[in-house]
Amino acid sequence: QVQLVESGGGSVQAGGSLRLACAASGGTFRSVAMGWFRQAPGKEREFVATISWSGGRTNYADSVKGRFTISRDNAKDTVYLQMNSLKPEDTALYYCAARSSAWSSTDERTYATWGQGTQVTVSS
Repeated sequence: QVQLVESGGGSVQAGGSLRLACAASGGTFRSVAMGWFRQAPGKEREFVATISWSGGRTNYADSVKGRFTISRDNAKDTVYLQMNSLKPEDTALYYCAARSSAWSSTDERTYATWGQGTQVTVSS
């Protein structure tokens, strides 16, 4: 089974950028879809972005479309989330997750493996 470790979180001012990375080990990363989700204090976890096994298909939440970009490097077993034009409402704990399928999904219930999360804090 895939193990996932996120990195790249931190504190940034509004309008700034961060790039999150999620390193996978112990499984068949290259054949499964990946996703990023986030959970703000007092709120439910929500979908952010997803990418298919090859990187050929991506999907984004409306709230991040045009600002965030998900990508993957299968040679490095890593998925990324480039976050630009950050807003205070992007503040959350960001999780990466792996499906057992090659195809991407916005539904967190279809993701089998989760990382521990990395905190992103955006100040105004």
